[in-house]
Amino acid sequence: MLLLTTLADMKAWITARRKEGKKIGLVPTMGYLHQGHMALVTSAKRDCDAVVLSIFVNPLQFGQGEDYEVYPRDLKRDSQLAQEAGVDVIFAPTVPEMYPRGKQKTFVEVEKLTERLCGASRPGHFRGVTTVVTKLFNIITPDYAYFGQKDAQQVAVIRRMAEDLNMNVQIEVLPIVREADGLALSSRNVYLLGTERESARVLYQALEKAQQEIAQGEKDASMLLKVMTRMIEQCDKAKIDYIEIVDAFTMEPIQKLEGSCLIAMAVYIGKTRLIDNVLVEV
Repeated sequence: MLLLTTLADMKAWITARRKEGKKIGLVPTMGYLHQGHMALVTSAKRDCDAVVLSIFVNPLQFGQGEDYEVYPRDLKRDSQLAQEAGVDVIFAPTVPEMYPRGKQKTFVEVEKLTERLCGASRPGHFRGVTTVVTKLFNIITPDYAYFGQKDAQQVAVIRRMAEDLNMNVQIEVLPIVREADGLALSSRNVYLLGTERESARVLYQALEKAQQEIAQGEKDASMLLKVMTRMIEQCDKAKIDYIEIVDAFTMEPIQKLEGSCLIAMAVYIGKTRLIDNVLVEV
């Protein structure tokens, strides 16, 4: 496995693989890898001849007061996990390598889809995501790119960006990987202290309760939101950022469940902001 840190070396490696007729898969990450990332790698290895895993903590997608400086980083650990999973190349550029002229002047922005949910809570976040993903697509020119459903709004935004801008890449989305008690795997789970880890189970418990209500015939979004809100508010370590039920493709709120619906939430457990969601077909 190679570890490349410059755009020039990454592009040279891609050019060589293209001459060999290789199909390239990209798994974009911010590092501190977990089994959710490894599931993406497994899928990429099945579909592609060569797999690139990018590790870049992108400053553009962090707002003022967020956790950019303390976001967990461990390239040695990540390299070992990636090698064991069969990754061909880790691309781990520095910030100056990705943004060589300092402050970025050019951005990619997807409208409407980014106005609600995490887009409302974290202004500018998705502009940072779409800009860096576009840069990665341009550098690596993957045939396939792999993302996790845990970041459901991000998935919708990137899919729309790739479609609108005629990007020659197929976006593949894999289901959320969870701990045995339902907690969605996240690099930020390491922030959970003491009993906060147990309290974090309430996110998935609330989502499960909503699914049970839907299975019993409940289609009123407001009623489902009340049930989930009540459950989470009973946890003294939890503070709700948002809970919404939206159309899975447009991210627009719905009153009555019909078609593909996304139940999404962001909840602070202590100081740690966690997101989770379920897709529901009605």
